[in-house]
Amino acid sequence: MQNLNETLFSVAFVVAVSFVLTVALGWLLIPALRRLKAGQSIKEIGPTWHMSKQGTPTMGGLMFILAMAIVVAVLDWRHIAEGSRGSLYVFLFALVFGAIGFVDDYMKVVHHQNTGLTAGWKFLLQLSAAILMTVLLRYEGYLKPNLYVPFLEVSVPLPWPVYMVFAAFVMVGTVNAVNITDGLDGLSSSVTIPVAVFFTAITARWGQDELTLVSAALLGGLLGFLLYNHYPAKVFMGDTGSLFLGGMVCGLAFATDMPLVLILVGIIYILETLSDIIQVTYFKLTHGKRIFKMAPLHHHFEMCGWREKKVVAVFAFVSALFCLVAYLGVMERYMV
Repeated sequence: MQNLNETLFSVAFVVAVSFVLTVALGWLLIPALRRLKAGQSIKEIGPTWHMSKQGTPTMGGLMFILAMAIVVAVLDWRHIAEGSRGSLYVFLFALVFGAIGFVDDYMKVVHHQNTGLTAGWKFLLQLSAAILMTVLLRYEGYLKPNLYVPFLEVSVPLPWPVYMVFAAFVMVGTVNAVNITDGLDGLSSSVTIPVAVFFTAITARWGQDELTLVSAALLGGLLGFLLYNHYPAKVFMGDTGSLFLGGMVCGLAFATDMPLVLILVGIIYILETLSDIIQVTYFKLTHGKRIFKMAPLHHHFEMCGWREKKVVAVFAFVSALFCLVAYLGVMERYMV
């Protein structure tokens, strides 16, 4: 019981510190972004009522990225010094994607349009980061060439080259799926909060303290950011934040050596991406017909008459439900 209480206290402390730092950084960052005229450009092909959001400061993801950097550097130095660098690797992996997003956001702000890096450059940079992360985690012993299957308690062995290709595909896909989900005020952060809770709970259960810390820091950072990002949003996370979040989610999944759990905890990301793929494919095959009123999926529900708050609440609930299912499916894998 004492160990449980100590763990709960440690998690609560990290969440609280990350939350306070994010709120404080947001208080400083948002006015600075306004002064720099770092406003979001809204796509004309989106819902017409979203045009009122034109000019809302973007790149707000910097506030929880910086908060997490401080938490990892200050609170996890002991684990890092002892050689347990899981939190550092996951954070740096996500940071690389956040840097790609920052360049993309910066180009959009400078050119005052909704296009930044080309798709080719984005893919190349993201693929390079994914390959580097996979090699690093393998070298450090976090990865095995086996696919653990939740609920079945079995691992399917794969040749390393096959696993590397699989890992790179999943990492790049996850990062971009989270990016697609970031389309409404508070949506991406609200959907990812249950994912952060899942990784915090499961790593704490397994005694993976360094991964528990970075997961808890992510949770606190998102809660702090949501104070500014809930409807009507005072700031958007931008690609800086959404690509970083995607990196954190898939980084944690691979660092805990269970990438298939992303099918459950990332159900909203998957549905959002599939709706986009299905819409584009069907549109091309039928020469202009559509399955959804608008893609990705959150826009479809908006076009059906749902308010932003309802879409966010329902999507967050679905994410939380599937994260609970995921927890039940993997909780017995490692026991302390």
